Amino acid sequence: MSAPAPASPATSAAGAGRLLVRLPNWVGDVCMALPALRALEAAGLAPVLAGKGWAADLLAGHGWPLTTLPAGTRAAVRALREAHAPRRGLLLTNSIGSALALRLAGVSALGYRNEGRAFLLGRTLARVDGLHEVEVFWRLAAATAEWLGCAPLPPVPPASLGLRFADAHRHAARDALARAGLADGARYAVVAPLAAGTTGGESKAWPAFGELDRTLRVAGLATVCCPGPGEDAAARAAVPGAIVLPGLGLGAYAAVCAGARVTVANDSGPMHLAAAVGAPVLGVFGPGDPRRTRPWGPRAHWLGGDGTWPSAKAVARLASEVAT
Repeated sequence: MSAPAPASPATSAAGAGRLLVRLPNWVGDVCMALPALRALEAAGLAPVLAGKGWAADLLAGHGWPLTTLPAGTRAAVRALREAHAPRRGLLLTNSIGSALALRLAGVSALGYRNEGRAFLLGRTLARVDGLHEVEVFWRLAAATAEWLGCAPLPPVPPASLGLRFADAHRHAARDALARAGLADGARYAVVAPLAAGTTGGESKAWPAFGELDRTLRVAGLATVCCPGPGEDAAARAAVPGAIVLPGLGLGAYAAVCAGARVTVANDSGPMHLAAAVGAPVLGVFGPGDPRRTRPWGPRAHWLGGDGTWPSAKAVARLASEVAT
């Protein structure tokens, strides 16, 4: 990292300063960045977020303002300028395009100097291999606190991600479950059989969710699936016996996970969503690397990884143990 410059009074620990934070583009990454965001707020900074529109619902319980960034560099720059974005920033994305947009909007940002983008940043940090993504974001937050003259952050992130609910999230989750016949106190498991993208060209979707769904229902747990926009048909095909709750926002989805005996998910956003609220969660890995993206939290579990899928029996056994 380049040597930090003295912080201005407007951004020092003596008086809370506004800090633009360019959020990651994926739900799971935003969840894993929560400890970093919360630590910066506790250090006296006021996060002003920029990123995807769905982050507004996900993070509504935290009260951080969000500027939704449209696609395209010019449009993103325009949105930041119209929102009067703070002049100091933290870049949680890895692309050169996101760094360019902040630079053109007049934001001096701290970020990792990958992809040859160091010349676009106000302060840079070298990436360290072998870290969990929560630790990757935490290092950026610690460097930002140092840069802006705040009190040092602890050397390691907290054990929990710490997503806060808004009251509307709890109400929406309770109403959706009640309409599906699951009253307060019902025993259910959340299953998340879908996964966007690939790792090394291989799908991140575990192929045995249908068998797991049947096993959990035989064991007395109702199974619930909360597909995203346009995913209803794929979810019903993957887990035909599950209760499908379509149309839930991310905050309500997290609240549904919070009431479940266990959430079983691929290496995907729903896995990190359940971990973010401290719920029991079991991540199922095949081609991914759980050392880097495993669910983070005291009630988090995972199986598989590095190219090997766990068996349906192994997943069902651990899911049943977690759910008891």
